[in-house]
Amino acid sequence: MEDFKPGLEGIIATDTNVSYLDVDQEEIVIRGYDLIELADKKTFPEVAYLVINGKLPNSKEIQEFEKVLLDDSSFPEDTYKVLELCPNTSMLMDVIRTGISFLAGYNKEEDLMNTNEESNFTKGIRLIADVAVLTANSHRILNGLKPVRPDGSKSFSENFITMITGKNHSDKEIEIFDKILTCYIEHEMPNSTFAARIISSTLSDIYGAFVGAISSLKGPLHGGANEAAIRMLLDIKSKGGHKIADDYVMNKLNNKDRIMGFGHRVYMKKYDPRAFFLKDYIAKLTPNIPDGEELHKIYKIVEEVMAREKGLYPNTDYPIALLFYLLEIPIPLYTPIFFASRTAGLVAHVIEQHNNNRLFRPRVLYTGPRGLKL
Repeated sequence: MEDFKPGLEGIIATDTNVSYLDVDQEEIVIRGYDLIELADKKTFPEVAYLVINGKLPNSKEIQEFEKVLLDDSSFPEDTYKVLELCPNTSMLMDVIRTGISFLAGYNKEEDLMNTNEESNFTKGIRLIADVAVLTANSHRILNGLKPVRPDGSKSFSENFITMITGKNHSDKEIEIFDKILTCYIEHEMPNSTFAARIISSTLSDIYGAFVGAISSLKGPLHGGANEAAIRMLLDIKSKGGHKIADDYVMNKLNNKDRIMGFGHRVYMKKYDPRAFFLKDYIAKLTPNIPDGEELHKIYKIVEEVMAREKGLYPNTDYPIALLFYLLEIPIPLYTPIFFASRTAGLVAHVIEQHNNNRLFRPRVLYTGPRGLKL
């Protein structure tokens, strides 16, 4: 048991050909491609197709793939009724989790429990589409708004952000939102993906794996950093803005408070390539809201202080937090959108686990007593 590592840090849990974080080369490898180049040149559906199928789609393949993603006919109408039954005090991630469990019931048992690649692919593509609908409309229903259904004439990303905000967006805004989704799409073996693979290793179904993954991502040490980051920026703005930003962060650090959106278990003290890529898009959206320029100034000062004092750089949640705010996306949706973006990666990992399965069953380092007598 001398190899015990708390939190499994540095432990290789499985082999995969889906993705790899190459810290030395500062590259996120997705099926052999650099994720940043993919985010720059390809759309979210194209990269989703790549993540799941292992190759980029041709024009016919992506057309058919997007058609399935935008097909609202298979989303059961009763799902909206279930969402309406959730207490309005519910956390959004819990409502989405409930929706996923409910949708599983629309599969016959033999289809639901079928773990072959074709079956998982069919269910997985529906889940990518359904989780986007659940994410946007769970929030709308909890806030007393009518659900917005996908429009087959729009792209996946345009549909998603339109369902979220209930309004039309410019081509620039849709493009930036699409790049954010792509940057979140897959990231090797974070806690939520590991949870999905552990569940899949029991030969449980893909819906169960998704329920486990969203439960993991709900935790503030995994998926909640983007919400915490924007709340910090807004708090600084309310207390004096960029003029007090340096002192604000220093006080936090002196009090041993955590500054969310900085550092990463894998990257440690290197810049997250996704954050480096996305930060340049902030200036393009600052005119969207009256406080955009001020928030951007605060953003840059906080980044400077963290580099100076801690040698830490932003992870992807930091720029995305401000980008979401500039896109006028409600803060409670930040983490759910993260999950919706990651669904393609989860599908790929569930398929890979089921295709070459071995049950996860680790051991423990026992630290309790021995030899007690009754």
